[in-house]
Amino acid sequence: MSAVALCAGLSGLKIRLPNGGAVSSLHHSLMRTAFLSLLALSTAALAADPLPAFTDPASAGPDFAVQGEYTGEGCAAQVIALGDGKFHIVGWTPGLPGAGVEAEKKVELDAQRDGGRVVFKSEDWQGEIADGAINGTNRDGKTWQLRRIERQSPTLGAKPPAGAVVLFDGTNADAWKDGKLTPEGWLERGVKSVREFGSGTLHVEFRTPFMPTARGQARGNSGVYLQDRFECQVLDSFGLSGENNEAGGIYTVSKPKLNMCFPPLAWQTYDIEFDVAQFGPDGAKTKDAMMSVKLNGVLVQDRVSVGSATRAAGRKEGPELGPIQLQNHGNPVVYRNIWFVPKP
Repeated sequence: MSAVALCAGLSGLKIRLPNGGAVSSLHHSLMRTAFLSLLALSTAALAADPLPAFTDPASAGPDFAVQGEYTGEGCAAQVIALGDGKFHIVGWTPGLPGAGVEAEKKVELDAQRDGGRVVFKSEDWQGEIADGAINGTNRDGKTWQLRRIERQSPTLGAKPPAGAVVLFDGTNADAWKDGKLTPEGWLERGVKSVREFGSGTLHVEFRTPFMPTARGQARGNSGVYLQDRFECQVLDSFGLSGENNEAGGIYTVSKPKLNMCFPPLAWQTYDIEFDVAQFGPDGAKTKDAMMSVKLNGVLVQDRVSVGSATRAAGRKEGPELGPIQLQNHGNPVVYRNIWFVPKP
């Protein structure tokens, strides 16, 4: 039961004295004071944000400058911020996921801030992160260094081709029901396109907030829905295993071939090819919807059959056209450069 529900329950209590007499005015006063105090506490608890979300790198704190991707000779690492000066490191060889040769996860270990540096130590590795570099030593005494980099999707800023329907170019939000712009000129989540679509290709750019103390589905969550039915998940799943409810996943249906999620506050891209489900004259479905998805320019879903509308979809599967939905899941995810190319 929530605190608000508890307070509401208390307000309806009837108290009788042991002798069956009426409750005194003092008792009424005490009960009223207790009720109002609990109500105030519950309101304050609801107003408080236990999971801070940073949308500006300049105010994101020192841990933001440490988290990210690092590369070196024949190896790479992803450093995930966990809040309060704590980090998790995922080591790869020969490079980062999607950087060319297939990456293999080699090591995972935790790190902790110690003054101006972040230190880590395990049975096989030890070292520190400072000044944009990871310097480490393995159990054989071999030293190595990785430098922090910032990757960019090859389709970032892609121009809409001929025949594209431009849904958002930063000038206004007129193409979206209840569309709102941020002060920076980006599109806020929680909108559906005015126009409805069938088969085609969608390009959309998104940015998740930096939420180091959040975990799982509470960390930079949103979603891109085709026809308001079929969701490609948006989530800060940087450095995670890559599941069907993480970035690159067709929600609850298919996990990505690899986790191509960039760190939070980096602009990322979805390029989604979509074929509608087919229905016969009697309304019976004859063919499932089909989706191919590129996350940050890398194919993570290859012609995946989607047998029904994904969980939490805005409408049931059917032959009608449907809008693009950018889901509001309570986190300040933003969007830009959105266009759709309908299939002839």
